[in-house]
Amino acid sequence: MTLTFEIVVGFVLAAVSFVVSLVASGHVVLYKRDSRAAIAWAGLIWLAPLVGTLLYVLLGINRIERRARTLRTDTTSSSRRACSDQHATSARAPDVSSSLTQLSTLVERVTGQELTHGNSVEPLAGGDVTYPAMLSAIETAQRTIGLSTYIFDDDDVGLKFAKALAAARERGVEVRVLIDAVGATYGFSTIATLEGLGVRVETFNPPLLPGRFRYANLRNHRKILTIDGQIAFTGGMNIRGCCATSDDCPASEDDLHFRLGGPIVGHVQDTFTADWSFAANEELVGAGWYSELKPSGECAARGIVAGPDAQFDRLRLTLLGACQCARRSIRIVTPYFLPESSLISALNVAALRGVTVEILLPEHGNQKLVQWACDAQLWQLVAQGCDVRKTARPFDHSKLVIVDDEWVLMGSSNWDPRSLRLNFEFNVECYGRELAASLNAIFEAKKAKSKLVTIDQLEARSLPIKLRDGVARLAAPFL
Repeated sequence: MTLTFEIVVGFVLAAVSFVVSLVASGHVVLYKRDSRAAIAWAGLIWLAPLVGTLLYVLLGINRIERRARTLRTDTTSSSRRACSDQHATSARAPDVSSSLTQLSTLVERVTGQELTHGNSVEPLAGGDVTYPAMLSAIETAQRTIGLSTYIFDDDDVGLKFAKALAAARERGVEVRVLIDAVGATYGFSTIATLEGLGVRVETFNPPLLPGRFRYANLRNHRKILTIDGQIAFTGGMNIRGCCATSDDCPASEDDLHFRLGGPIVGHVQDTFTADWSFAANEELVGAGWYSELKPSGECAARGIVAGPDAQFDRLRLTLLGACQCARRSIRIVTPYFLPESSLISALNVAALRGVTVEILLPEHGNQKLVQWACDAQLWQLVAQGCDVRKTARPFDHSKLVIVDDEWVLMGSSNWDPRSLRLNFEFNVECYGRELAASLNAIFEAKKAKSKLVTIDQLEARSLPIKLRDGVARLAAPFL
């Protein structure tokens, strides 16, 4: 009798597992846009029945996309849109080569955002330069400060920012700070310190709230600081001490950030106020947040808001367009390089057309699995003539693309599935030879300290290392 009961229970469980796996894999087939991610999820569902299905339900991209779209649409205020409209400028083509004029047209159609003119874009290399510039701007703020970051550590650097923000609030400045809830767990977050100083701070999408864990992958990776609606800072830099330490520190990071002025600040401000509305259910409008923006430079620029909601796929399409439009050179700096097959093909085709493709990656990454997965696919690029190099310590967290010495893409995005499909990101495309020249100089300085990756080196890896890297590559859709 007991044996019969056990057989029946086993049969029922097997049947339930089969049906659940079948339904889950059917959902994957219908809704996953990335075939590589679809194969990975389907494999996990069938190889680990019930557990794989549970992970898919909790972390599946498409559920995140629908949730994000609903929430973001609900918090888009008509008053905020009206405020931002005044910053739109003529979408005339930038004074660059015709191929990049085509790129400008593509990005406008992809983003729905007009190109702005008369902007200043100042590169800030490293925390020792960036943090003093940001703190100085905070100290001079008169009406509003909006700060959004992925990581805001409670260390010496973080404490300087917290005190500066608190001092601004005491002067009567409206201060709003938004920190990603998952990014806040990377170290000792400064949230409690900010709250203790009376600074208004919110976390973006706390995953441990009831009903929120299944959206844990929906992260705000943007780095934005706006001052009085007139000045903006953005790029790849978090607020943490390791970005301001010497090269002798094993944990130090090199990074790039940018100070913006002119009409492009309106795009940055729009992004921050939308994020704040989503997280805090508060609309930020009025002259303190939105004011007249006058020309402050010669650069044409456009904000590219990307995320798993209505802005899905904007970044990938922009990068594909840049590769296609390139005529002379493509230069890439990124800390995490796991592009999908379409981007690998685009880079390879560019190299085969005679375009010089140069890619700088850190030799010692801060995420082992990502590093291994990256190494597993580098041969695809090196074999087709792409110049891939690895930079020595400190770990280079910079995110930069330069095309034809005229077009620049900078911001918070990496070349990996998380930035391309999961995270909320903010980038800026710029058209200007002067800016490109200054960034080329930074690129050359990094390149001078790098080592070339060759086919012989990749093939010389031992079999266990190749297997390790290959397995890590299979996990790329989850990284």
